[in-house]
Amino acid sequence: MTPNSPSSPGSLSRRSLLSSTAAAALAVAGGAPLLAACGGGGATNEGTTTGKKLKDLLPVYVASGLVDPDIPARNGSAAGFTKAVPAAELKVSVPQRLGRGREFSVMAPIWGNTPKAGNPYWTAMDKAVGVHVRWQNQQGDTYGQKLGAVLASSSVPDAVVVPGWELSGKIPSAIAHKMADLGPYLSGDKVKKYPNLAAIPTGAWQRSVFGGKLRGLPMPAPITPNIAMLHRADLFAKENIEPPKTAREFFDLCKDLNAPKSGVWACGDMSWAAFRIFGVLPEDKPTYWKLVDGKLVNRCETDEYLEALEWSRKLYAAGFVHPDAKAETGNLGDLCASGKIFVYNGDLSDWYGKTVVQRVENKKFEMGAFDYFAPDGGAPTLYARPPADIWTFVSEKADEKTVRDILALANFCAAPFGSKEQRLRQYGVEGVHHTYEDGVLVKNGKGNNEVFSTYEYVASAAPYIAQPDHPDVVKGMVEWQQRQGSHVRKPLFHALQVQEPTRYTELNAEFEDLEKDIVRGRKKVGAMRQAAADWKSGGGDKLRDWYRKLLDETGSSAS
Repeated sequence: MTPNSPSSPGSLSRRSLLSSTAAAALAVAGGAPLLAACGGGGATNEGTTTGKKLKDLLPVYVASGLVDPDIPARNGSAAGFTKAVPAAELKVSVPQRLGRGREFSVMAPIWGNTPKAGNPYWTAMDKAVGVHVRWQNQQGDTYGQKLGAVLASSSVPDAVVVPGWELSGKIPSAIAHKMADLGPYLSGDKVKKYPNLAAIPTGAWQRSVFGGKLRGLPMPAPITPNIAMLHRADLFAKENIEPPKTAREFFDLCKDLNAPKSGVWACGDMSWAAFRIFGVLPEDKPTYWKLVDGKLVNRCETDEYLEALEWSRKLYAAGFVHPDAKAETGNLGDLCASGKIFVYNGDLSDWYGKTVVQRVENKKFEMGAFDYFAPDGGAPTLYARPPADIWTFVSEKADEKTVRDILALANFCAAPFGSKEQRLRQYGVEGVHHTYEDGVLVKNGKGNNEVFSTYEYVASAAPYIAQPDHPDVVKGMVEWQQRQGSHVRKPLFHALQVQEPTRYTELNAEFEDLEKDIVRGRKKVGAMRQAAADWKSGGGDKLRDWYRKLLDETGSSAS
């Protein structure tokens, strides 16, 4: 599934990229159960849950089998659907309404104007599910600020969407203390009452265990890279340009393509792609550790991290990077689409986003994405992404009937592509919000103003990409994921929901800004070495000890 997303601006932070992607678009080796076993302080939500306790919490997995994808998932990719079917031929995944008419509130991010209450889309969804949802939508760009304030208050909505990039500060503690345990409703065979939830992959549920309880309703994600080296494939094909296969070849290609005097630059900021080319560990906890000779080493301490920064810095120094990237303004995706830059790194969803806009005027327009490579050529070292990074939580104050109706909504929202439920959720009411013409689904003005990516945050099906209007894009995106997926390895603590002690939550906060300063030439690479040393003395070594104990308890999920 690839939600509609705004184009990637010139220089997004990781958090803003993740949030715009959300608006766009497995099991781990066990060990002894571990809660509050690390770091001291006695906080019950520190650490993670593993072993038999984790297994007992997880819902049983029952694959859907309702609709076969045109391109089956492989190597951790999404599945692909290249065509739509008439409404009369859609399958039914929810044969009877599970909702019992309860009214409840849901707080969720939205990118765009919130539809008016009582609009036909919300009304149709309420009727189909058998509930009445009072949406409390907040603008996605400032959602974290609103979320923190709401969770700190005594007036928590009945259900709250929490993106993974907002799991900082006191929010994890609020989840552990203010959100309901869904285990009594979903663990083991209990989930079979909600077949679409039962078809969510186990890894996504594993990431939904907070504070020793199954609390989250997940939005599953592919574990393949979401950051791609996007380019105008039609222009490259026209000039018979071969894709680069080494870091040096990429640099030389930029040298050949760069023409600032003609208003054309070779690339945008390539830092995120560089981290993948050079095999750098993921940016986020808890997967920013690896074992080297039996010792835990953090991402910021590795040679490959410095090498990736140095390579990105050289692209800037050579004048290959568009000025908007250095100034952190503009929209590099739009510049690429218009032929002003040849390559940029952005979320994979941009492949479709740019295509659907540009093909209105240029039917031959074609985006593409380079495969990743190791610095000197050959297979890259890529790390698996979390199998879920957005959840909906239910307030612990909700009574059982309300919880059941929220689960009824989640089960409806998690319907697979090709079902009546999914068609309504994603496209609204046929004839009101969209039309079906010649095998293509087209939203009209009302659909674009009312049918937003909100319901899918409540819960979603196993990952898929479905864009019947551009089947070649679906094929290209899924096959790219599958090729990269053949090189993906699981980092330490993959798919585990780990809560660090709060005294360490801001320890890595300054690295991203320093990365920007280094690659843009405002500071030298040596500044990162000093920052890593400061990190160690400022708590990094103590955090390492905490994770060492956690690793001894859980065992490694790396592969």
